[in-house]
Amino acid sequence: MSAMPDLAVFYEHPAWFAPLFAALDARGIDYVKLGIEGHSFDPAGSPPPARVVLSRLAMSSFLRSADHAIFYTPALYAHWEGQGARIINGADVLAVDANKARQLALISSLGLAIPATRVVHRAVDIPGAAAELRFPIVVKANIGGSGAGIMRYETPDDLALAVADKFLPTSIDGVLLVQEYVPARGGRITRIETLDRKFLYALDIDGGGQFDLCPADACVADGKPIAMTKADPAPELIDAAERIAAAAGLDVGGIEVMIDDRDGVPRFYDINALSNFVAKPLDVLGWDPHEKLIDYLEAEIAKVKA
Repeated sequence: MSAMPDLAVFYEHPAWFAPLFAALDARGIDYVKLGIEGHSFDPAGSPPPARVVLSRLAMSSFLRSADHAIFYTPALYAHWEGQGARIINGADVLAVDANKARQLALISSLGLAIPATRVVHRAVDIPGAAAELRFPIVVKANIGGSGAGIMRYETPDDLALAVADKFLPTSIDGVLLVQEYVPARGGRITRIETLDRKFLYALDIDGGGQFDLCPADACVADGKPIAMTKADPAPELIDAAERIAAAAGLDVGGIEVMIDDRDGVPRFYDINALSNFVAKPLDVLGWDPHEKLIDYLEAEIAKVKA
């Protein structure tokens, strides 16, 4: 690997990572950009493109192209890892990122609260699963992103009619989550960003009752910008997010939590391995998290080269 660049950024969305590339250029990192579109590999060859590979695959990529790489990329990362490359958020992390049911099981195994949920793989089983829950309920795609694949039903009759009419979300893996709708206190959720399994910063997000939101306010929901403000989570929430990140093997990513307005319980519900960070970070945070990410990347590169 001596002739390889130090870093490759394997990315899906061409516009999201301009700030990252600018920060890498400013720091003088030896890196290459590697777009996912059109990529292929030889499982008996295709050496890694760099000593360290930073994964920038979004689970919402299926919304932008039916030819997404959500299932392709873990195989690629496992191949590169087998040849000695260090993948930031590699195949094991993507396996968690691409499975909300697995995320909830992981969070619950740590003794943390989650929304009451049942997981099904057939639409016909949804009413029976929902009978054990309080209405209103939401049905969610197991693989989603940016609020995609979520529908709310107010009553069992509404849900039964939706099942009969096939008016339901779909997930690209065929798995659905039937979940109690959690009224988030103040209509807000908190996204806690982590780096190397440690707290980086947090944002309060005006989610309007949605669950899975975009990781930067460059993204929009229903054509409306998502309002984000700097947050100072309670120490126990930061500790919980760090425990989740460690259990998931998350190198860099966000953990989402909301305070259930019914009982005041923090309910964690999403692990996201893509963090393109808040837009206009100097205005929102007073500092640029890309600088700490690059510090981390430099340290990982040094480990591989040692």
